[in-house]
Amino acid sequence: VRSRGLPDDHVGPVRVVDIKGIDSNLCCGTHISNLSDLQVIKLLGVEKGKKNKTNLVFLAGNRVLKSIEQSHNTEKALTSLLKNGPGEHVEAVKRLQSSVKLLQKNNLNLLRDIAVLIARDFKSKAAPKQLFVLHRKEGDSEFMNIIANEIGTEETLLFLTVGDEKEAGLFLLAGPVEAVENLGPRVAELLGGKGAGKRGRFQGKAAKMSQRGEVQALLQEFISHQNPGA
Repeated sequence: VRSRGLPDDHVGPVRVVDIKGIDSNLCCGTHISNLSDLQVIKLLGVEKGKKNKTNLVFLAGNRVLKSIEQSHNTEKALTSLLKNGPGEHVEAVKRLQSSVKLLQKNNLNLLRDIAVLIARDFKSKAAPKQLFVLHRKEGDSEFMNIIANEIGTEETLLFLTVGDEKEAGLFLLAGPVEAVENLGPRVAELLGGKGAGKRGRFQGKAAKMSQRGEVQALLQEFISHQNPGA
């Protein structure tokens, strides 16, 4: 009989439940005096199991009643939020998903345009261009890399961050290869995060975005040592 084995302390006989042509298995040990004690059994469907097996998903007894209550409460909440009847919930959610996708696409395009404008504005100024620092809460990795590409990293050291100002987020340190290799791990450490990089870019996740000021001070000190006469 297929089973997981018996407990080490088991003594006495065991019961085998045999459904001819379908299954033969050890009894689980849970019994009722009458099938009416189960109240109701609801077959929910099947799932693919391991080794070409099929798992039958079902509920019985009070679990069926609890599931109905939970489904009813969920249905009421969705009716209130979506402003339509249960029969229209699925279509309403699909419309919302389509709207969200369109908004995300438009937001991404706007972020790209903003990144280009930020970089052009920086390059147009007559002030020294050795260090560029920027944080934007709603940005992403692509936003930071567009700015780095537009400004150029041959002579300028860039420290860019996106995400919540005081919690977790993403960072990018870009600039001359030697400077980034030297400063990248130290920047990640200050931000309480991890990162990696190559060819003049070091990026990763930061757990302590509130430490951005300390990173900027580190970069300014580095630049001062590189240009002691400035």
